[in-house]
Amino acid sequence: MTALVDKFKSSARSAVCTPCNRLLNYLDPPVLVLLYHRVTVLPTDPEMLAVTPANFRAQLRFLKDNFPIVRFEEDWTGVPKPAVAITFDDGYADNILEALPILEEVGIPATFFISTGTIGTSKNFWWHELERMILETESTPLSFTLEDDRCTQNWPTSSFKERQKFYQEIVQLMTDADTAYRDNWLAQLRRWSHVEDTINSPHRAMTTEELRQLSMSKWVTIGAHTVTHSRLSSLSPDMQREEIVGSKNQLEAWLGQKVTTFSYPFGKRCHYTNTTVALCREAGFTKVAANFPGQVHRWTDPCQIPRQLVRNWPEEIFSEKLRGFWTR
Repeated sequence: MTALVDKFKSSARSAVCTPCNRLLNYLDPPVLVLLYHRVTVLPTDPEMLAVTPANFRAQLRFLKDNFPIVRFEEDWTGVPKPAVAITFDDGYADNILEALPILEEVGIPATFFISTGTIGTSKNFWWHELERMILETESTPLSFTLEDDRCTQNWPTSSFKERQKFYQEIVQLMTDADTAYRDNWLAQLRRWSHVEDTINSPHRAMTTEELRQLSMSKWVTIGAHTVTHSRLSSLSPDMQREEIVGSKNQLEAWLGQKVTTFSYPFGKRCHYTNTTVALCREAGFTKVAANFPGQVHRWTDPCQIPRQLVRNWPEEIFSEKLRGFWTR
């Protein structure tokens, strides 16, 4: 019954919102900001972050043939008809190795929001470390117990299905935790799994030289994305400032250019606060990207710009999804 009620409420909201959004889009042509993370082929992708090069190329060509393409950092006031902007989050090496050549081939600009803490290091993003320790090993202990002053919890891990459930639940816990707790939990998992660090990981971040090369393309703008990719709403104001300003300053030092845009890690409304928004304004960012559905109008808060997450869709599904994005 609850599921039926929720479905009815969702349908009712859609019935009301869709005509309203269409009217607003007619009165004030919007910009639709798309969010990518990776362009590559992976053997497994539990977070569904990767788009294959073939699908990415087809998606870009569809956009180029059907919409004006604008840069994220531009002033969109007076856009004559609905337009699209392309963004990437995190700073994976495949952004320059596989995404950039396709962007340059098709002739579409993109903004890359970089989490600086992994750039130029051998560290994986923490969610890939979890994936490696929990899902990519065939021999694990029968259970894992997480213990500290904030959380004590046990998960069975003898079967792959149990490890999948464990992975999903601990990813959520780590998303909600601050850096100190997350590092402690990762250390416990390393001791539990006995998994060695990998070399030449398919999930590596860019080197500093690769980042510099990326920034030199005329099709690329670089934005900041914190230092440690932490949920900002879980941090104190001082820690948030360190994450926000620290990533901006580091990027400017590496690249020798001003960084004027930012995106919130994870990016849903619960992942940042009013304090976070104020700190971004204080840092001098002219635009800040979030990660919830919507279109950008002249009345949209420039420090809470909605984006639509793109998955690994072939062109026919991508075009269908895009039609829905304009009215969400």
